[in-house]
Amino acid sequence: MDELSPPSPQVRSVALDELTGWLAHLEVDDGFATMIAAVVADEETDRDRWFVRVRGEAKDVYSVWFELDQRTLAYETYVMPAPEENHAAFYEQLLVRNDGLRDLAFTIGEEQAIFLKGRMELEHVSATSLDRVLGTIHAAIEQCFVPALRLGFASRFGS
Repeated sequence: MDELSPPSPQVRSVALDELTGWLAHLEVDDGFATMIAAVVADEETDRDRWFVRVRGEAKDVYSVWFELDQRTLAYETYVMPAPEENHAAFYEQLLVRNDGLRDLAFTIGEEQAIFLKGRMELEHVSATSLDRVLGTIHAAIEQCFVPALRLGFASRFGS
């Protein structure tokens, strides 16, 4: 296989098995059980897509979407709407935080909303890598949500 060719069907099949096995055990895994509210397959599309509803402290609940593509596993979560004020400081804070993230980044999406997004090659999909991704997303939300909210929506907090 050259680097431009998609991975073999076997590679995709192994990645799918790793992902679905991880999702099946996620709600009962001692490490994540208290933070997982639900694991749901997206049956409204013909794509291999699931969401994991996560409980947090800084942000009460959020969903992390996992989608198996031809070459990669993509994952993302909505963080918050576009800031109303302090735009430069808000975006600077998120860009600085990007430097410490592994395999994901803060991005600007639809309607200028803030997302955390990432992807990994199918060959790297494993329970260990998925645990790391979900843990990194959770830590990033917990660390950045309140400070970003207070910057981007300061007048709502009386600041």
